[in-house]
Parts: sequence; structure tokens; C-alpha cells
Amino acid sequence: MTTAPKGPASYFPSIEKKYGRPIAHWKDLIRASPLTKHMELVTWLKTEHGLGHGHANALVAHTLAEDSAE
Repeated sequence: MTTAPKGPASYFPSIEKKYGRPIAHWKDLIRASPLTKHMELVTWLKTEHGLGHGHANALVAHTLAEDSAE
């Protein structure tokens, strides 16, 4: 039995479908950005890449959490 992703990752299938790029692409962009603050990154994804707020927020939250766990 497969469990559905929870938290920010639950947005990933709809992000890939809507924007046509894999999640790894968005994570790489976030990590390559000179910005480091959560809301700065969210705003950047929205303005420069056309993501909706919820999708941008989920990507940033998940990526920053992954990076802080390393």
C-alpha cells in the first residue's frame, strides 16, 4: 500500500503537471538562487517563474527543510 505524500510534497504532482517541469528542476533553481529567506524565494518564484503562491511556498518549504536536515 502506498501512502500519499504529506505536507509540502503533496503539491508536487500538481506542480509538475501545471508547469511541465520536474520537482528537481525547481529545487535546483531554489538552491542556485542567491536568495536565502523563505518569503524572498517564494516571491521570486512567483514573479520570475509564474508559480502560484501555494506551489512556490511548498517548493521553498520542502527544499529549505531538506537542506537544513543535511
